[in-house]
Amino acid sequence: MTEISVKSEIADPEKWILEKQGELQIHQFGFTTTDQLVIYPEVRGLCEMNSCGRYGKSWVCPPAVGTPEECREKILQYRNVFVFSTKHDIEDSFDFDGMMAAKNAHETVSRDAAAFFKTLVHTDLLILTGDGCSRCPECTYPDAPCRFPGEVYPPVESYGIEVYRLAQTVGINYVSGENMVTYFSCIMY
Repeated sequence: MTEISVKSEIADPEKWILEKQGELQIHQFGFTTTDQLVIYPEVRGLCEMNSCGRYGKSWVCPPAVGTPEECREKILQYRNVFVFSTKHDIEDSFDFDGMMAAKNAHETVSRDAAAFFKTLVHTDLLILTGDGCSRCPECTYPDAPCRFPGEVYPPVESYGIEVYRLAQTVGINYVSGENMVTYFSCIMY
């Protein structure tokens, strides 16, 4: 097993999150360690099949995020994982505009949570979010640097992590209810 270098420790992260949960608009959360994460080649394979249409078109999606092995090594540079979800009402399961608005709201929550986490740990973080970036109408990849470095993050799945099993690992719901969409993020520290 690869030696995991601990970047930092937070005295009582659960207490901190409970205090900030409403302010950050986090629905549910849990903690695990990086050695408990399972990397599934099949999940990354969905990226390579371009199931979302962003493969090779974004700085935060494969292949720009690195090979599956490189992603695993990045994960193992950290010890702890904070996993959280946001839930959003939508009209129905065909409400694509509602889903995209929810995704954008989740990305804002992820940025806010990451910024606050940085004030606690005073170190770099690995942040994975709910979906590929759609901040720019057209990504600069691969011809020019990202317009928003440090403000957009790779999807959880781009690192080969299956979100359903991740939610099970930390004891939070994968589905929040009818006419709702749930997005997940991880902050590794």
